[in-house]
Amino acid sequence: MPNVYIERAGDGTYAVKENGQVVSGGHRTQKDAEDAAKKIAPDVRPDVERVRHTPKGEPDKWRKE
Repeated sequence: MPNVYIERAGDGTYAVKENGQVVSGGHRTQKDAEDAAKKIAPDVRPDVERVRHTPKGEPDKWRKE
């Protein structure tokens, strides 16, 4: 089963990665990236990078979509 991730890029867009490689990028919203991930790997729940920051000022951990 592939590992599918949704990550925020430095330019503020979102990318879908599968096994460490970008397979779909430039999504304006996290929802658009989630929809693309479901089309790429419909049987896999992608890990989604949280874009919020904790009180310590660090990005939060991953969550399942």
